[in-house]
Amino acid sequence: MSTNAARLSGLASLLGEHRSFARVPLGHAQADRTLTGGLMRGTLHEVFAGDASAFGFAAALARCVAGARRVLWVVQDFSVIEHGAVSPTGLAEFGLDPSRLLLLRAANAEDALRAGADALTCAALGAVIVEIPGHPKVLDLVASRRLVLGAQQKHVTAFLLRPGAQAEPSAAETRWLIKAAPSADKDDWGMPRFDAALTRNRHGETGRWVMEWCCDDGAFRASAAAHSGAVVAAFADRPAAPARRAG
Repeated sequence: MSTNAARLSGLASLLGEHRSFARVPLGHAQADRTLTGGLMRGTLHEVFAGDASAFGFAAALARCVAGARRVLWVVQDFSVIEHGAVSPTGLAEFGLDPSRLLLLRAANAEDALRAGADALTCAALGAVIVEIPGHPKVLDLVASRRLVLGAQQKHVTAFLLRPGAQAEPSAAETRWLIKAAPSADKDDWGMPRFDAALTRNRHGETGRWVMEWCCDDGAFRASAAAHSGAVVAAFADRPAAPARRAG
């Protein structure tokens, strides 16, 4: 091996590129196949919001990877005002135990990222969701890389939830763009459906599927032909679309 190759190999090892973390099947056969077995634990994933249903999708992903461990959700104060707050009743109806979700309010994006990075050092957590609306300058490629390195240390999975934002350079393992999908039955909204586009996958192909969340099983599955009328209800008590701030 040449000197340069050895140095690159050592750098990759230092940055965690050679680590092989477990993958958690999501339950949706095509998505799991594209993800080469499921969503990777101990790294960073991004969920961009096409509408309010993305909050439920992020919670579902966290539920899948966290297992029996708790999930921490870090949210900024103004984001609660603009995009709504997580409801314990909504969590329970969605198939998540409210007692296993910890909520942390932060004053701004910088504090939210710092809290998320600190939380990733706690091995008792199964996942950390950091909700960052818009495009704060503090969230750049370096910041996302810090989250990746933090997630790798204790094998805690990190999720960046991005309402009102467009994709930017990052070190995330996967990137999802989520919208609500039509319900199978306009009279039964018990099985939320998501129009899920996997737009970034560092170790495989991308894809787009309608993914139905089974609240009882805590897993996704493929859905039959959708009804043309009904649309999946918004997660918890969040509005159907992100509210706009008065200019």
